[in-house]
Amino acid sequence: MYQPALLLFLVVLVAVIWDTVWRGIALWKAAHNKQLYWFIAILIFNTIGILPIIYIAFFQRPNSTKPPTTT
Repeated sequence: MYQPALLLFLVVLVAVIWDTVWRGIALWKAAHNKQLYWFIAILIFNTIGILPIIYIAFFQRPNSTKPPTTT
């Protein structure tokens, strides 16, 4: 059986990896979209990936890197 300390370590490790991945993606998108307030909020608050997921899903600007179309 697992010892409680090892189980706790594994849970914390998974949470850290989960948060780091989502935070990295959200920080990249906020910086790319020049959204300074979102960048600072995501950088400061540790919400185990919840704030970055909310930003990515609802608050990032639409992608404007499409080339203009000519008619």
